[in-house]
Amino acid sequence: MKPMTKSTSKAAALSARRWFVVDAEGMVLGRLASQIAHVLRGKHQVTYTPHVDTGDFVIVVNAEKVRLTGKKETDKVYHRHTGWVGGVVTTNVAKLREKDARQLIEKAVWGMIPKGPLGRAMYSKLKVFNGPEHTHSAQQPQELKVA
Repeated sequence: MKPMTKSTSKAAALSARRWFVVDAEGMVLGRLASQIAHVLRGKHQVTYTPHVDTGDFVIVVNAEKVRLTGKKETDKVYHRHTGWVGGVVTTNVAKLREKDARQLIEKAVWGMIPKGPLGRAMYSKLKVFNGPEHTHSAQQPQELKVA
């Protein structure tokens, strides 16, 4: 009879965080967001542990040039509530892109990671910039290949 193999659990403090940079120009929003969430969660690593934040940092540049398919630019609507009676505020993608295009990627990625303290820790490793420049060149980020 074979001996039982032991599974190991990775400690968050032991994981060396890498930095990746992604150019969002011409990329489809949903596909880009799912691959970013995959890296933020750490699922691309061999030592992935679901209850530990082992993911890497992701820098997204050219957020205003991200692409949406179909008629989502005019038809997709984001809702939020102010907290007051009758305070539902709706915004479509075109208005959100005009106001702050970074929120498109941030909202899409936030919907794809777990909610709660673990998800907030993962989400804090996402850095989104509208233009082609970012402020994290000291971390020497590698380019992330996004299909």
